[in-house]
Amino acid sequence: MRILAGDIGGTNTRLAWFDTETHGLKPRLERTYPSPQHQSVESILERFLTLPEIPDIELTCLGVAGPVIDQVCETTNLPWRLDAAAIRERFGFRETWLLNDLEANAWGLETLQAGDLHTLHAGREQTGNRAIISAGTGLGQAGIFWDGQAHTPFSSEGGHADFSPTSPQEYALYEHLSAHYGHVSWERLVSGPGIGDIYGFLLQQPGYSTPETLAQRMQQIGRAPAISEAALNGTDPLCERTMALFVRLYAREAANHALKIMARGGVYLGGGIAPGILSLFEKHDFVAHFQAKGRMSPLLASMPLKVVLNDKTALMGAAYYAAHHI
Repeated sequence: MRILAGDIGGTNTRLAWFDTETHGLKPRLERTYPSPQHQSVESILERFLTLPEIPDIELTCLGVAGPVIDQVCETTNLPWRLDAAAIRERFGFRETWLLNDLEANAWGLETLQAGDLHTLHAGREQTGNRAIISAGTGLGQAGIFWDGQAHTPFSSEGGHADFSPTSPQEYALYEHLSAHYGHVSWERLVSGPGIGDIYGFLLQQPGYSTPETLAQRMQQIGRAPAISEAALNGTDPLCERTMALFVRLYAREAANHALKIMARGGVYLGGGIAPGILSLFEKHDFVAHFQAKGRMSPLLASMPLKVVLNDKTALMGAAYYAAHHI
């Protein structure tokens, strides 16, 4: 079967054509499109499907950054509305499915090899629920339920739950963000834009300013990438402080998610940020912050904690879902 899989985010939309084979899925062609430059996902699909290399597509599954309700999604960080039935009818697909993007990532875990994962903490090998949390343009979360025989992913919008400060600094950070946004969710901090907001908060303290070279780098590659780059290189103290706080908050919310899912089978960090800052995870004790939950610390210490390195996991997950649900 010929499958079109999509990973639709606030920054980029990635599409790929897969063939199903005896031993799994075979990727044939992939393209990436800047999401904000397009008025709808249909316009991107039109561009992809009219490429001369693309044959007639039978099945389509799209992982979308937003809640999927009755196969319709109003995207969180884009002004788009996706309707599976309308997409199927317009392009003549045999079947079309929409998945939350983190649910697609969760399905994609089934396709990964050992080299696609980096172990932060081995924990204890055990069967049970799993959790995945991914910081990128937003903060995605999903669960993976173990029914005694197989794992089944399910979506969540937990990244939009209320941020909970636990120190005077974090209370001040909460008040700073509340003045700008009103509701302060975990996504406001544990995300690419969140890195920029943490930096902006710390920048208000006496004695700090943005060096010209850093300002130029922000213009070149974006605010969050420039901040994390400077922290990785050790060239700016404020960027290092920013990323130290970011790592601590990421670890805290990952642990919150793991406890709610009872993720004894493992906790996975996806998204575009984690793979690029692994050395900062070690430097700023991500694992220690993850396990710092009082009486629940032994439970969290038993959970394997891994970073997903393969940036095509959501694409593979969408294709895997389509191949196994027809």
